[in-house]
Amino acid sequence: MPSPPGHAARLALTVVLFVLAMTPVAGAADRTPTSGRAAAWTARPAASGSGADDGRPYFYLEGPPGTVLQDRLSVTNPGTAPVTVRLSGADAYNAEDGGFSVRGGRGSTGTGAWLRTAAAEVTVPARTRADVPFSVTVPPDATPGDHPGAIVVRGGDRSVGVRVQLRVGGPTLAALTVEDVGVSGRTIHYTLVNRGNTVLAPRITVGAEGVFGTLLRREPRTLPVELLPGQRVRLTEPWRDAPALDSATVRLRVTAAGGAHGEATARAVFVPWLPVTGGALLVLAAVAAGAYAYRLRRSRGRPSDGADDGRPGPSSGERQHSESRHLAKAGAES
Repeated sequence: MPSPPGHAARLALTVVLFVLAMTPVAGAADRTPTSGRAAAWTARPAASGSGADDGRPYFYLEGPPGTVLQDRLSVTNPGTAPVTVRLSGADAYNAEDGGFSVRGGRGSTGTGAWLRTAAAEVTVPARTRADVPFSVTVPPDATPGDHPGAIVVRGGDRSVGVRVQLRVGGPTLAALTVEDVGVSGRTIHYTLVNRGNTVLAPRITVGAEGVFGTLLRREPRTLPVELLPGQRVRLTEPWRDAPALDSATVRLRVTAAGGAHGEATARAVFVPWLPVTGGALLVLAAVAAGAYAYRLRRSRGRPSDGADDGRPGPSSGERQHSESRHLAKAGAES
């Protein structure tokens, strides 16, 4: 058995190590900002009624026209000072790159206009969570299908949108089209349009055929876009190994759950413009140089007024003899 002094020494060492291990935690708590910075608070769907944290990423509400749907939003303040946040509803839409964005409160005509929170402004004490009830009143004439929106929470210099996925009961239609397909350099451009009334997660297949065979073949893959009803997004597809010289037919096929599908093609001609342009300039320069040399040779070989016509002229003796005959002839006539 260990001696009492040795046991006491080990016990004292254990207490010291425990205190040293807890000190950084206490120091970290002391360094927690006391100014209540906006970055400290979080907003998310409240836990289920059982009290368990079900970790919902967004609200999902469903009901027929004319119904009132309810849920709760949790705002958590882990800081050491109270935080005041403002709450409002907003419609959702697709940004140009396909991202999920929300409109301002005044520009909302769907879920954002139908949503009401129990309070427009809430102050959450330090280290406290506040559950804020809200309701969505679906108008009797609301169209069936998905009506995406959000609860926008603003506090300090920070704004958070908690998504609300509302589905109004009735017939649903999944439909999309592919439009404005074109090729620019090594990039394929195209536009996706949601023609139905449900949110779509499109899958795309890309292919291209050239004069001498297949140039591009990519397996179907899901795009990182949630295409909202009635929205259109302009997207691109990289084509890094595009041919240098060919005529291609590019084909895009897009599908989504519910039977939605669309297909479109575009023609693209690939020409190495730099070498072609350089060669054309060289040919033009050669033609111009040849024309100039030809004109120069002609101008040098053409006789001028009073100039030698190229035939051998009379010698000086012949010219004197000719002049003597002309003089003798003139004397005889006189």
